[in-house]
Amino acid sequence: MRVKRYVVDSMPDALQKIRTDLGKDAVILNTKEIRTGGFLGLFGKKKIEVIAAIDGANTNSGGAAQRFAPQPQQQKVMSQDQPVRAQTHLSDFPDVPDVIAPISAKKVPVTVSAGVETQQAYTSQQSYSPVSVNAPNRVSLKDEHLLEELKQMKEMMRKLTHASDVSSLPEPLQKIEQRLFDQEVDPTLVRQILDEVVADFQLADEPVTDESALQVVRSKLGQVLQSNRSKQISPQTRVVHFVGPTGVGKTTTIAKLAAEQVLKYQRKVGFITSDTYRIAAIEQLKTYGTILNVPLEVVFSPQDLAKAFHNLEECDVIFMDTAGRNFRNEMYVSELNSLLKTQGNSETILVLSLTTKYRDMRAITNNFNKFKLDKVLFTKMDETDSYGAIVNVVHEFSLQLSYVTNGQSVPDDITEMNEWQIIDLLLEEPRA
Repeated sequence: MRVKRYVVDSMPDALQKIRTDLGKDAVILNTKEIRTGGFLGLFGKKKIEVIAAIDGANTNSGGAAQRFAPQPQQQKVMSQDQPVRAQTHLSDFPDVPDVIAPISAKKVPVTVSAGVETQQAYTSQQSYSPVSVNAPNRVSLKDEHLLEELKQMKEMMRKLTHASDVSSLPEPLQKIEQRLFDQEVDPTLVRQILDEVVADFQLADEPVTDESALQVVRSKLGQVLQSNRSKQISPQTRVVHFVGPTGVGKTTTIAKLAAEQVLKYQRKVGFITSDTYRIAAIEQLKTYGTILNVPLEVVFSPQDLAKAFHNLEECDVIFMDTAGRNFRNEMYVSELNSLLKTQGNSETILVLSLTTKYRDMRAITNNFNKFKLDKVLFTKMDETDSYGAIVNVVHEFSLQLSYVTNGQSVPDDITEMNEWQIIDLLLEEPRA
């Protein structure tokens, strides 16, 4: 009998090699999963060890493969306590079924499904299970199983690398990193900022203290949020569009900004609203208009815009309130395109609530960003203690900060966004 050992990546590879080397009449005596390579027993590559054999007489005769099965006088040989001896005569190989169940002190469960056989467990005392090499695709490993293992290995390596990176940070920077994570700042941006901070300290050859780390990180965050553009509504702007999802407080915010323009800058303001979907939306804006002596025009379609602009031609600035619709429905969002086409200088301000999850903020901004957004205005600052979304939106979409609201009172609860105040809130010690 000729016996040969193979170490392969998968059973199809083994079957192909066995057929080439030993012929189609060979039988598989044993299969075992092993690991090769790696470091200190870790990260070794998973392989399969296959033991195959063929009788010498079959090599020449080319006849049908003979199988061996335990005869009465051979029961001792096939017992659970002794390994199987190789047979030397052709007469010792009577016909048996293609697959014989494993004989072992510990049974090895085998799952056969859709022509694929996956061995689920291996033991050091495993006996053999002769398998016909002729059976196509009888024994193989699923590609999905291998891909899943690769993903798990990749994720483990990523975690190990991240843990190593974190431990390499000085303790003051580790504390700041955790604060920024707690504030829901994008982890990629946090890592980028901290890498720059570490490089700055190494270049200056200075020790990292709590105070110096806060100063440098504060400066880096300032570079992300600061801009040379004005947060206020430009005096040259003729029309200001306010867009955003439902429930963020667009109408109340418009009233606050209109009061600022009328009372502080003595500009004549006009209102246009296309929010005909929400009950009492027109009445709400009309009430603010009456208090501030601001005229209001209602448009039901883009065709009504020309008439509305004509009626408000004496106004210095026009605030246009759009309907808050489901931002996930692209048809509703695209309706705004025709409403935002105006003549003269205009600005489009995206209104977002700080109580919204950043995942939703990101999707909202992506949908509305096709309308050439100029600025972003955040509402409901008084209803949250998480401000990382402000940094994320500005960094990812390069939007200019404008105003922030912190209450319902008109016109008091609105101010220009102060970047340094936001940074201080991000970096301050957590409250008990």
